[in-house]
Amino acid sequence: MITLTFALLTASTLLFAFRAFRGPSVADRVVAVDAMVIVAIAAIATDAVRTGDARFADAAILLALVAFVGTGIVARFIERRGG
Repeated sequence: MITLTFALLTASTLLFAFRAFRGPSVADRVVAVDAMVIVAIAAIATDAVRTGDARFADAAILLALVAFVGTGIVARFIERRGG
């Protein structure tokens, strides 16, 4: 089951990367990168479950906080730019 989870996370990362490179607007690219960060957090959590070791839980929380702040900053940039 863990292998299937990692395979699905990898597939979703590839699809989000495609949208990040191809996305017609800046907002599409930002959402795709934010989704890739969420997938990375899910991968860290899945690895913690697989190994039974939660040492990287702090890294996942920090990554989520940095992504949240970064998305807010980019959203403000897009809003000021007018679209």
